[in-house]
Parts: sequence; C-alpha cells; structure tokens
Amino acid sequence: MSEEDLERYEAEIELALVQEYRAVLPMFAYVVETERRFYLANEVSMTVRSDTSPTCIELEVTDAWVWDMYRPARFVPSVRVVTFRDVNVERLPEKEL
Repeated sequence: MSEEDLERYEAEIELALVQEYRAVLPMFAYVVETERRFYLANEVSMTVRSDTSPTCIELEVTDAWVWDMYRPARFVPSVRVVTFRDVNVERLPEKEL
C-alpha cells in the first residue's frame, strides 16, 4: 500500500466518522473532552481529588459514544477516565420535540 493510498484510506475513515458524529449527536446530552479522547454521553459524573499532587480528576461517563476512527465499536455503556490534565464537560442544548 502506497503512502497516497494510506492517506486516502484515512481520509475516508475520518469522513465516515464525522458523518456518524453528526448522525448520533442528537442522541446525547453532554460533550466530554479529555487530553486523549472525545465523548458524547448521556450521564457524566466528575470527582476532583485534590488530596493528591497534582490534583486528579475522575470521570464516570455512561451511555457514551467515543470519537476514535480506529475503534471498531464506538458505542460503550460506561467509561472511567482518570487524568491529571484538563477536562471539559459541556451540556448540549435541549432537543426540541
């Protein structure tokens, strides 16, 4: 496989991931960004552990979709994230019925 073929393959996978993201976005209530992953989720619980140095953040993400173009199954029932870096959790606008 040439470098050009590999680049074309990755571009096709990324385009399919963007299309999937747009299709599943209305199903979720939260967007969660960590230094390693991007999630859509319906429940998010965050615990800040300031008794450690540096401060540790623990996330429990439930009913989630993971942005990862190489992952075979992007829907997951739960994810536990432990990080010492920034975490961004945003509530998506309410859906109109």
